[in-house]
Amino acid sequence: MSSPIIPFSVPDIGEREIQAVTECLRSGWLTTGSRSAEFERNFVKFLGEGVEAVTVSSATAGLEIALAAHGIKSGDEVITTDYTFTATAMCAIHRGAKPVLVDIDPTTFNIDPAKIEEAISPRTKAIIPVHFAGLACDLTAINEIAQRHGLKVIEDAAHALPTRCNNKMIGQGTSDATVFSFYATKTITTGEGGMVTFLDPAAAKMARSLRLHGIDCDIFHRNTAGRNGGGQPWRYDVVAPGFKSNMSDIAAAIGLIQLQRVWDLHRRRAQLWAAYDEGLAGLPILRPPKAAQDDLHAMHIYCIRLREDAPLDRDTFVAEMSKLGVSCSVHFIPLHLQSYWRDKLGLSETMFPEAQKAFECEVTLPLFTRLTDEKQEFIIDSTRRLLS
Repeated sequence: MSSPIIPFSVPDIGEREIQAVTECLRSGWLTTGSRSAEFERNFVKFLGEGVEAVTVSSATAGLEIALAAHGIKSGDEVITTDYTFTATAMCAIHRGAKPVLVDIDPTTFNIDPAKIEEAISPRTKAIIPVHFAGLACDLTAINEIAQRHGLKVIEDAAHALPTRCNNKMIGQGTSDATVFSFYATKTITTGEGGMVTFLDPAAAKMARSLRLHGIDCDIFHRNTAGRNGGGQPWRYDVVAPGFKSNMSDIAAAIGLIQLQRVWDLHRRRAQLWAAYDEGLAGLPILRPPKAAQDDLHAMHIYCIRLREDAPLDRDTFVAEMSKLGVSCSVHFIPLHLQSYWRDKLGLSETMFPEAQKAFECEVTLPLFTRLTDEKQEFIIDSTRRLLS
């Protein structure tokens, strides 16, 4: 019997999402409109109120818009983690600001608050912590540092839905802004897309303008409400140098259904996570850390670390798993190993010892809600066979 082919991730799209898209297509309104607005309202209700939400075309766009809405500009510095996807730092470059990278906590892979403190300069204006794999950063420490130095905190929560920290959902307003991703591999998806939550309503208003060319009122609201009470839907004003980063109603239609399914999807992820924890016990690996007792882990990706006594190194293990039909990944290739960042910021391996060590031994196993128990058992058996 041949081995199964198991992809790294497959989105969980059902008939309800397909029907919602069909209804949107038949409605005659495809771009940002009523569904996008409803998605924003429902997202705030899900989190628990206290913020405003703005749909965007991607989390990448959301990060840049969040920086722009909070006045980050050329010459400023933005502190973030070396152990992240390039978008986290690139948003600062696009604002003309300088990303200042710091190392991680070796247990959680999250940004080390002590390193943040050391990196602050007179030009520092913001901190972007990343909730790695869906485990919350130490927001108490990070926000305390930010308040003491007068800095903005913009959370990269691409992995963190639903994540809870200190009895609050991530995105509920403990920081200035929080950016979520709905990319195809995320815990909920709209194909491409994202959401930004803001604590300050004025920043949210600016973000709505920035996501659509800096125009003060989008076409849907101009058509439904008119302008100046005079029925002038064609009239608008450009108030800022904006982007083209709005979410379509087609994507929002998917998001509305996915949002209704968040807890069911999370329960399935928790089942798969627990099965990995049990099935991989006793191997020469470190399993992912758990959330604190009163917190909640989104369980976005399941990352193991091969110990020094493992019979295979990381690259060989991933290659052998591929031969068996299992697609693994690595999260992340740290920024200091990427040629652009290495040359732009003058980085080296010695500057980020914890990120370097994490990268050298990390493997991400497949974890998605359509993964069957049988296929997960094959992944576990394959891992045990290679590492025992």
